[in-house]
Amino acid sequence: MNAPSARSAADAASAAATAGAGGPAQPAIDLAARRRFAFRWFALGLLVTVVAGGSWWWTEARNLESTDDAYVAGDVVQVSPLVEGTAVAVFAHDTDTVQAGTPLVQIDATDARVALDAAVDALAHAVRDYRSADADAEHERAQINLREADLARAQDDLQRRTAIAAEGAISKEEYRHAGHAVSVAQAALDAQRAAYRASAAHIDGTTIASSPLVKEAAARVRSAALALARTVVRAPVSGRVTRRVVQVGQHVAAGTPLLEIVPLERVWVDANFKESQLEHMHPGQAATLTSDLYGGALVFHGTIEGFEAGTGAAFAALPAQNATGNWIKVVQRVPVRIALDPRELRAHPLLIGVSMTVAVRTDDTPASSEARAATRAAADTSSSTPPRIADTTDVYDGDARAGDLLVARTIQANGGTGRDIEPTKNRR
Repeated sequence: MNAPSARSAADAASAAATAGAGGPAQPAIDLAARRRFAFRWFALGLLVTVVAGGSWWWTEARNLESTDDAYVAGDVVQVSPLVEGTAVAVFAHDTDTVQAGTPLVQIDATDARVALDAAVDALAHAVRDYRSADADAEHERAQINLREADLARAQDDLQRRTAIAAEGAISKEEYRHAGHAVSVAQAALDAQRAAYRASAAHIDGTTIASSPLVKEAAARVRSAALALARTVVRAPVSGRVTRRVVQVGQHVAAGTPLLEIVPLERVWVDANFKESQLEHMHPGQAATLTSDLYGGALVFHGTIEGFEAGTGAAFAALPAQNATGNWIKVVQRVPVRIALDPRELRAHPLLIGVSMTVAVRTDDTPASSEARAATRAAADTSSSTPPRIADTTDVYDGDARAGDLLVARTIQANGGTGRDIEPTKNRR
């Protein structure tokens, strides 16, 4: 009984030892396998990421230059009066949107109306003076005919007396009187012809409309009408009103700033790229832009128009003086002008000064760049190409015709009819 019991105890102890040693060994083997498995997947994922990132950089990023140092810029049109006077009405406030030609400020027009009335009266007098000079010339010409008749009669009398003077039928005194009458008649005719030339000199070869005195008076009427029309200050362009400083009752002089207009449909972006980013950039390249005003979800599309003539530091109010000795190299930035799509601007207006983020693709082929450069050079050197008009307005086109209708009416009302308005160049 004792021997079998001892063997059973030994077998149990051996089994317990084996179980105690084999229990921890199996989990250790599983943990190492999991680590190797995770490392393989991590390495595979890293490799895929590196390949994808390299592919993206090769196809996209290396041909993309971007900056967030970009801001919306635009024209700020300053509105000033062309005549002096007192502002009696203001029709626009800040933030108002106005169209080209819209009245903005009314200047007191009393003095301008008085000056226009005086100019119209002067024109009427000039027209009537022309008619009077024409009538005087007609009168002087009629007097010439009368003086010619007197001379012919005196010459006939002298001729008859000369025939009978040799026979002694008349006295010598009577014969001398007949000769004297011829001389007097001739002198009177010469004086009358001179008077006619003096009268005709004012109107010879002209009509009422082409008379120098009438044209001078008409020019004064047009000038006065222009001054009256300019008492209404109009918007030269369409846009949003800003920085209004004029007030009702303020006396303004010609050229005094009254307000400013910003045409928001014609804004652009000045993107300040580093000088090291400009190597492959040129006009005509496409750009994508996002604005802090609308967020990154809204993308604007634009095109590079050109580069400024220098860096921002070069045109600063206080440019850097790098020759002072304490010089530190700083990467400079060059403003790049980017034109925006007008349709996108109309749908989502941008305000001047708003921050933008700009990305430009630089993967244009050299051939296309050279072709564009050659085209631009040919356009710049072509003598037949008309000069480029950067900005223009037709608001003031009507000013050139100011007063024309009033001049025509005044001449018609005071000019008479018939021969009074005919040229006199064919008169005697």
